[in-house]
Amino acid sequence: MTQSDRLIFGPGADRRAANGLLAPLMWVAGLFATMVAMAVGAVLAVITAAAVAVIAVVAAVLVFFAGLAMRARRRVTVRARRSDDVIEARKVDGAWVAYGWEKPVR
Repeated sequence: MTQSDRLIFGPGADRRAANGLLAPLMWVAGLFATMVAMAVGAVLAVITAAAVAVIAVVAAVLVFFAGLAMRARRRVTVRARRSDDVIEARKVDGAWVAYGWEKPVR
């Protein structure tokens, strides 16, 4: 019997006699608790990995759409006005509406 056994079980106590029939049951309970802890840890690891993957996919989609928006912004060109005096007119609810007759502000 070691010094730590004497502290745990008291003076003169034999280890086998102190635990008796509970020793195998305690060992099985410890094994079961270990297996449950490992299973919970594995499930939490899988959930965390799935969350990281979802975050990565959402970030990739966001970057993709931001790239499309930046490309569209670069390709937008200002339409030049015609040099002649032709204006555009459309019929809206029975009335003609003209566009392009305003003088540009300089």
